[in-house]
Amino acid sequence: MDYDYLKYKKILIVDDEADLREMVTSILDQDGFKTIKAAGTVAEALKICRDWEPDLAILDVMLPDGNGFSLFEQMRTFTEVPVLFLTARGEDEDKLKGLGLGADDYMVKPFLPKELSLRIGIILRRYYKGEDPIVQLAGSQIDFDRAEVIKENEHFPLTAKEHDILLALYRNAGRIVTIDQLCEAAWGDNPYGYENSLMAHIRRIREKIEANPSKPVSLITVKGLGYKLVLTGK
Repeated sequence: MDYDYLKYKKILIVDDEADLREMVTSILDQDGFKTIKAAGTVAEALKICRDWEPDLAILDVMLPDGNGFSLFEQMRTFTEVPVLFLTARGEDEDKLKGLGLGADDYMVKPFLPKELSLRIGIILRRYYKGEDPIVQLAGSQIDFDRAEVIKENEHFPLTAKEHDILLALYRNAGRIVTIDQLCEAAWGDNPYGYENSLMAHIRRIREKIEANPSKPVSLITVKGLGYKLVLTGK
């Protein structure tokens, strides 16, 4: 099975050392991961977790305003995101504590970049093995791996922004995704002022995925709130 779609999973790196955050980000970027954010404190990490909803979190134990164990416990009050502990502390009791809390894996610094990538891949495949990168809509299919829409045996390439918008909608399939959330997915941390651009991208996406773009059945507008993607059978 092709697991390239896992490269689009959102990964959060939490470490108090900026150099370490940059190094892990670089490793993941070189390995093909597309969506990465980093935090240096417990408070910052919790905000990102709530607002951004990562698919995997890499946590350091030692943090300036707490520790990775307490952060993990706070995260578990609102998310079941898989967690890998990455820390300089290699004591057995720390490892056992992290795993005992329910973490998915534990690595000690220094580490081999390839090993980190392999462990992340194992966790992602275990958690998201049921996902299909080919998404079925009423009149078309989305192939996120190849960034294209297949409709009536024709292939329509997606732009990077269209891909990001559709991916955000797919991750919340059947649920309303707000305009602000879609703008952030496409334009990053400063999404304000892109509402008109978003509407233009939505129109172009509908032209690709809908049998009749003027009467959409897959990408629905929820007036005053945002949009939602309706999958076949959803």
